[in-house]
Amino acid sequence: FHTHFNINYQTPSSLACLTLLSPTVQLNNKYIQETTTDEPACLSVCPWCVFVCVCEPHYCAPPNLAKMTEQMTVRGTLKGHSGWVTQIATTPQYPDMILSASRDKSIIMWKLTRDETNYGIPQRSLKGHSHFVSDVVISSDGQFALSGAWDGTLRLWDLTTGATTRQFVGHTKDVLSVAFSADNRQIVSGSRDKTIKLWNTLGVCKYTIQDEGHSEWVSCVRFSPNSSNPIIVSCGWDKMVKVWNLANCKLKTNHIGHTGFLNTVTVSPDGSLCASGGRDGQAMLWDLNEGKHLYTLDSGDTINALCFSPNRYWLCAATGPSIKIWDLEGKIIVDELRQEVISTNSKAEPPQCTSLAWSADGQTLFAGYTDNLIRVWQVTIGTR
Repeated sequence: FHTHFNINYQTPSSLACLTLLSPTVQLNNKYIQETTTDEPACLSVCPWCVFVCVCEPHYCAPPNLAKMTEQMTVRGTLKGHSGWVTQIATTPQYPDMILSASRDKSIIMWKLTRDETNYGIPQRSLKGHSHFVSDVVISSDGQFALSGAWDGTLRLWDLTTGATTRQFVGHTKDVLSVAFSADNRQIVSGSRDKTIKLWNTLGVCKYTIQDEGHSEWVSCVRFSPNSSNPIIVSCGWDKMVKVWNLANCKLKTNHIGHTGFLNTVTVSPDGSLCASGGRDGQAMLWDLNEGKHLYTLDSGDTINALCFSPNRYWLCAATGPSIKIWDLEGKIIVDELRQEVISTNSKAEPPQCTSLAWSADGQTLFAGYTDNLIRVWQVTIGTR
């Protein structure tokens, strides 16, 4: 329902409305055919400066009204794991499929049915790891998945067959995080052995980053999606966020400021920012181009996971049992999501949120928990 166009747009904005004067609009030499000329079409400008979306008239809403009334509505759950859900991955190529990793040593490929009682069903279980699966990501073409586990290995999976096509052996302790480069040609991993390894897709370790590396566990590694600034961002239990030059694997920037161990780091869709979080409950925003701290958002609890919205200027944090969503323009909380848990034990602790992922269209948020469930929320327009 969206048509995308590349533009040079520097200021975050949500919506801009345009009344069509003719059935055809030209943007960057690409044309849109519009069936009516008397209704406004909507130009949606991605806040991450990646694209413009031209929507059908009935999607159009006044900019400030749409922003003020966007909220999250619970849509259902996914049941299938028998251990904590440690990571969730989505892909624009297959909007009806997601992957989830778990402490039950498996990865589940889900078919999304979007039923209220059961939002999706397990389509295939990817098995092979002999310990907790800590991370899973999907290649940009949607054909392969990459996982890391506490058995010290990485695995590359063919999602068509569900088979392991490569096993990556080299870390001496648990693998905590894995990532694909934007072109899928390189793989990075972080481990409890305090190293970061760079691999090719054949399972060959091309480089091990140790000089000026982390002095404690490497808890999260991510590539920047920006090919003009090829970097790796990592964080660890030494309270440090490190930015590495991918061309020579040398340290580019140390980001210092956290007072507790770090669990997660995430890079914005345009590659300009990263956010980090962990034990101190602070989500810190860093400018990757300037190499400096921007500001800090207090979540009030340990941050287990962070993710940027793909099409809104939002940052989401899995913080303790809840999810906080900040609007980064106003640095205000858009919504706080808490699940309803029915328990006969009044002293029972609520399940912790351990993983987050947005659908590619930015309309659906998937969250994994320590009660083995994935809960699903959707962006809706309502009144506050």
